[in-house]
Amino acid sequence: MIATIQYNSKKLQIDLSKPLDISIPMRGSKTNVNAWYLDEPKIEPVKNGDWIGSVEKGADVNFNNIMFNPHAHGTHTECVGHITKEVHSINKNLKQFFFLAEVITVAPEVINDDFVISKTQIQFALGNKKRDAVVLRTLPNMKDKKSKQYSNTNPTYLLEEAAEYLKSKNIKHLLIDLPSVDKEKDEGKLLAHNAFWNTKGKLRLDATITEFIYVPNKVKDGCYMLNLQIAPFENDATPSKPVLYKILE
Repeated sequence: MIATIQYNSKKLQIDLSKPLDISIPMRGSKTNVNAWYLDEPKIEPVKNGDWIGSVEKGADVNFNNIMFNPHAHGTHTECVGHITKEVHSINKNLKQFFFLAEVITVAPEVINDDFVISKTQIQFALGNKKRDAVVLRTLPNMKDKKSKQYSNTNPTYLLEEAAEYLKSKNIKHLLIDLPSVDKEKDEGKLLAHNAFWNTKGKLRLDATITEFIYVPNKVKDGCYMLNLQIAPFENDATPSKPVLYKILE
Protein backbone atom coordinates (compact mmCIF):
# COMPACT_ATOMS: atom_id res chain seq x y z
CA MET A 1 0.00 0.00 0.00
CA ILE A 2 2.28 2.76 -1.25
CA ALA A 3 0.85 6.28 -0.99
CA THR A 4 2.29 9.33 -2.70
CA ILE A 5 1.85 12.60 -0.82
CA GLN A 6 2.34 16.01 -2.40
CA TYR A 7 4.02 18.08 0.31
CA ASN A 8 4.77 21.63 -0.83
CA SER A 9 6.94 21.11 -3.92
CA LYS A 10 7.97 17.55 -3.04
CA LYS A 11 6.36 14.18 -3.62
CA LEU A 12 6.83 11.84 -0.68
CA GLN A 13 6.04 8.13 -0.63
CA ILE A 14 5.04 6.10 2.43
CA ASP A 15 4.03 2.48 2.91
CA LEU A 16 0.64 2.47 4.66
CA SER A 17 1.05 -1.24 5.45
CA LYS A 18 4.01 -0.50 7.75
CA PRO A 19 2.80 1.84 10.50
CA LEU A 20 5.00 2.64 13.51
CA ASP A 21 2.63 3.08 16.44
CA ILE A 22 4.14 5.34 19.14
CA SER A 23 1.15 5.35 21.50
CA ILE A 24 0.88 3.62 24.87
CA PRO A 25 -2.27 1.46 25.13
CA MET A 26 -4.52 1.98 28.13
CA ARG A 27 -5.21 -0.92 30.48
CA GLY A 28 -7.50 -1.21 33.48
CA SER A 29 -4.56 -2.20 35.65
CA LYS A 30 -2.12 -0.86 38.21
CA THR A 31 0.59 -1.57 35.62
CA ASN A 32 -0.89 1.13 33.37
CA VAL A 33 1.35 4.18 33.02
CA ASN A 34 0.24 6.83 35.50
CA ALA A 35 0.83 10.38 36.72
CA TRP A 36 -0.78 13.25 38.63
CA TYR A 37 -1.60 11.29 41.79
CA LEU A 38 -4.62 9.39 40.43
CA ASP A 39 -5.56 5.74 40.78
CA GLU A 40 -5.29 3.48 37.77
CA PRO A 41 -7.96 3.58 35.02
CA LYS A 42 -10.93 1.28 35.40
CA ILE A 43 -12.31 -0.94 32.62
CA GLU A 44 -15.21 -2.91 34.10
CA PRO A 45 -18.42 -4.57 32.89
CA VAL A 46 -21.68 -2.74 33.49
CA LYS A 47 -23.76 -4.15 36.33
CA ASN A 48 -27.53 -3.72 36.20
CA GLY A 49 -29.25 -5.77 38.84
CA ASP A 50 -28.32 -9.40 38.25
CA TRP A 51 -27.05 -8.64 34.75
CA ILE A 52 -23.28 -8.27 34.25
CA GLY A 53 -22.01 -7.05 30.86
CA SER A 54 -19.53 -9.88 30.34
CA VAL A 55 -19.85 -12.84 27.97
CA GLU A 56 -17.72 -14.84 30.42
CA LYS A 57 -20.39 -14.20 33.08
CA GLY A 58 -23.36 -15.10 30.88
CA ALA A 59 -24.15 -11.94 28.92
CA ASP A 60 -24.55 -11.91 25.13
CA VAL A 61 -22.01 -9.10 24.76
CA ASN A 62 -19.08 -7.54 26.54
CA PHE A 63 -20.31 -4.13 27.71
CA ASN A 64 -17.68 -2.22 29.67
CA ASN A 65 -17.58 1.14 31.37
CA ILE A 66 -14.21 2.88 31.13
CA MET A 67 -13.08 5.48 33.67
CA PHE A 68 -9.85 7.33 33.01
CA ASN A 69 -8.18 10.73 32.85
CA PRO A 70 -6.57 11.52 29.49
CA HIS A 71 -3.74 13.53 31.05
CA ALA A 72 -2.83 10.88 33.63
CA HIS A 73 -3.44 7.53 32.03
CA GLY A 74 -1.79 7.29 28.63
CA THR A 75 -1.00 8.84 25.28
CA HIS A 76 -3.06 11.97 24.85
CA THR A 77 -3.16 15.05 22.66
CA GLU A 78 -4.10 18.42 24.13
CA CYS A 79 -4.81 21.90 22.83
CA VAL A 80 -4.46 25.35 24.38
CA GLY A 81 -7.75 24.76 26.21
CA HIS A 82 -5.71 22.79 28.71
CA ILE A 83 -4.49 26.04 30.29
CA THR A 84 -7.05 28.73 29.34
CA LYS A 85 -10.18 29.99 31.08
CA GLU A 86 -11.97 29.95 27.75
CA VAL A 87 -13.04 26.50 26.63
CA HIS A 88 -11.15 25.19 23.60
CA SER A 89 -11.82 21.69 22.32
CA ILE A 90 -9.10 19.53 20.80
CA ASN A 91 -11.77 17.96 18.58
CA LYS A 92 -12.71 21.34 17.11
CA ASN A 93 -9.21 22.77 16.78
CA LEU A 94 -7.27 19.84 15.31
CA LYS A 95 -8.56 19.68 11.72
CA GLN A 96 -5.61 18.11 9.90
CA PHE A 97 -4.10 14.75 10.78
CA PHE A 98 -1.04 14.16 8.58
CA PHE A 99 2.17 16.10 9.19
CA LEU A 100 5.84 16.02 8.29
CA ALA A 101 7.63 15.14 11.51
CA GLU A 102 11.18 14.86 12.77
CA VAL A 103 12.06 12.26 15.38
CA ILE A 104 14.85 13.46 17.65
CA THR A 105 16.52 11.82 20.64
CA VAL A 106 17.79 13.88 23.56
CA ALA A 107 19.75 12.99 26.69
CA PRO A 108 18.47 15.43 29.34
CA GLU A 109 20.84 17.86 31.03
CA VAL A 110 20.99 18.31 34.80
CA ILE A 111 20.25 21.75 36.22
CA ASN A 112 19.69 22.25 39.95
CA ASP A 113 19.00 18.53 40.43
CA ASP A 114 16.35 18.58 37.67
CA PHE A 115 16.63 16.72 34.37
CA VAL A 116 15.75 19.18 31.61
CA ILE A 117 15.68 19.57 27.85
CA SER A 118 17.24 22.82 26.66
CA LYS A 119 16.90 25.01 23.59
CA THR A 120 20.48 24.19 22.59
CA GLN A 121 19.77 20.46 22.52
CA ILE A 122 16.70 20.83 20.33
CA GLN A 123 18.44 23.39 18.14
CA PHE A 124 21.30 20.97 17.54
CA ALA A 125 18.96 18.07 16.76
CA LEU A 126 16.73 20.00 14.36
CA GLY A 127 19.28 22.18 12.61
CA ASN A 128 17.73 24.02 9.67
CA LYS A 129 15.03 21.42 9.03
CA LYS A 130 11.51 22.70 8.52
CA ARG A 131 8.91 20.39 10.01
CA ASP A 132 5.27 20.51 11.12
CA ALA A 133 5.89 18.27 14.11
CA VAL A 134 8.68 17.17 16.43
CA VAL A 135 8.67 13.76 18.12
CA LEU A 136 10.97 13.96 21.13
CA ARG A 137 12.40 10.75 22.58
CA THR A 138 14.34 11.08 25.85
CA LEU A 139 17.16 8.91 27.11
CA PRO A 140 17.34 6.42 28.64
CA ASN A 141 14.62 4.87 26.50
CA MET A 142 13.50 1.85 28.49
CA LYS A 143 10.29 -0.14 28.02
CA ASP A 144 9.25 0.74 31.57
CA LYS A 145 8.06 4.09 30.15
CA LYS A 146 4.91 2.16 29.19
CA SER A 147 4.09 1.28 32.80
CA LYS A 148 5.99 3.79 34.94
CA GLN A 149 4.32 5.46 37.93
CA TYR A 150 5.42 9.10 37.59
CA SER A 151 3.70 10.78 40.53
CA ASN A 152 6.15 12.52 42.87
CA THR A 153 9.20 11.54 40.76
CA ASN A 154 10.00 15.00 39.27
CA PRO A 155 10.35 13.71 35.69
CA THR A 156 12.36 15.36 32.93
CA TYR A 157 10.75 18.50 31.44
CA LEU A 158 11.31 21.18 28.80
CA LEU A 159 12.84 24.51 29.68
CA GLU A 160 10.75 27.52 28.66
CA GLU A 161 13.45 28.50 26.16
CA ALA A 162 13.08 25.13 24.41
CA ALA A 163 9.33 25.59 23.97
CA GLU A 164 9.90 29.17 22.78
CA TYR A 165 12.35 27.89 20.20
CA LEU A 166 9.90 25.29 18.89
CA LYS A 167 7.28 28.02 18.56
CA SER A 168 9.75 30.24 16.70
CA LYS A 169 10.41 27.35 14.30
CA ASN A 170 6.63 27.16 13.70
CA ILE A 171 6.47 23.61 15.02
CA LYS A 172 2.72 23.06 15.33
CA HIS A 173 2.76 19.65 17.00
CA LEU A 174 5.06 18.55 19.79
CA LEU A 175 5.08 14.91 20.89
CA ILE A 176 7.05 13.80 23.93
CA ASP A 177 7.52 10.58 25.93
CA LEU A 178 6.94 12.22 29.32
CA PRO A 179 3.82 12.98 31.39
CA SER A 180 4.23 16.71 30.75
CA VAL A 181 6.38 19.24 28.96
CA ASP A 182 6.52 21.12 32.27
CA LYS A 183 8.00 20.44 35.69
CA GLU A 184 5.77 18.27 37.88
CA LYS A 185 5.55 20.85 40.66
CA ASP A 186 6.12 24.38 39.33
CA GLU A 187 3.56 26.43 41.33
CA GLY A 188 1.23 26.43 38.32
CA LYS A 189 3.57 28.40 36.07
CA LEU A 190 3.40 25.91 33.17
CA LEU A 191 6.15 27.84 31.41
CA ALA A 192 6.63 25.46 28.48
CA HIS A 193 2.90 25.05 27.83
CA ASN A 194 2.40 28.81 27.86
CA ALA A 195 5.40 29.47 25.63
CA PHE A 196 4.47 26.84 23.05
CA TRP A 197 0.85 28.04 22.78
CA ASN A 198 1.87 31.73 22.92
CA THR A 199 -0.60 32.69 25.64
CA LYS A 200 0.94 36.18 25.90
CA GLY A 201 0.07 36.87 22.27
CA LYS A 202 -2.13 35.38 19.56
CA LEU A 203 -3.09 31.90 20.75
CA ARG A 204 -1.86 29.04 18.61
CA LEU A 205 -5.23 27.31 18.46
CA ASP A 206 -4.07 24.81 15.84
CA ALA A 207 -1.00 23.75 17.82
CA THR A 208 -1.02 20.59 19.95
CA ILE A 209 1.06 18.86 22.57
CA THR A 210 1.00 15.06 22.78
CA GLU A 211 2.39 13.50 25.94
CA PHE A 212 3.03 9.95 27.14
CA ILE A 213 4.18 8.55 23.81
CA TYR A 214 6.71 5.73 23.54
CA VAL A 215 9.12 5.64 20.60
CA PRO A 216 10.73 2.18 20.33
CA ASN A 217 14.48 2.08 19.81
CA LYS A 218 13.96 0.49 16.39
CA VAL A 219 12.54 3.83 15.21
CA LYS A 220 15.58 5.80 14.07
CA ASP A 221 15.92 9.56 14.31
CA GLY A 222 14.93 11.31 11.11
CA CYS A 223 12.03 12.44 8.95
CA TYR A 224 8.65 10.65 8.95
CA MET A 225 5.06 11.26 8.01
CA LEU A 226 2.97 11.50 11.17
CA ASN A 227 -0.68 10.51 11.37
CA LEU A 228 -2.00 12.07 14.58
CA GLN A 229 -5.19 10.14 15.35
CA ILE A 230 -7.48 11.39 18.13
CA ALA A 231 -10.72 10.25 19.72
CA PRO A 232 -13.52 12.83 19.09
CA PHE A 233 -13.88 14.21 22.61
CA GLU A 234 -15.13 17.78 23.07
CA ASN A 235 -12.51 18.40 25.74
CA ASP A 236 -9.15 20.11 26.10
CA ALA A 237 -7.46 16.70 25.66
CA THR A 238 -8.26 13.30 24.26
CA PRO A 239 -6.65 9.87 24.12
CA SER A 240 -4.67 9.64 20.90
CA LYS A 241 -2.79 7.25 18.67
CA PRO A 242 0.12 8.89 16.85
CA VAL A 243 1.49 6.73 14.05
CA LEU A 244 4.68 7.29 12.07
CA TYR A 245 5.42 6.20 8.51
CA LYS A 246 8.91 6.00 7.06
CA ILE A 247 9.49 8.14 4.02
CA LEU A 248 10.64 5.86 1.21
CA GLU A 249 13.80 6.72 -0.67
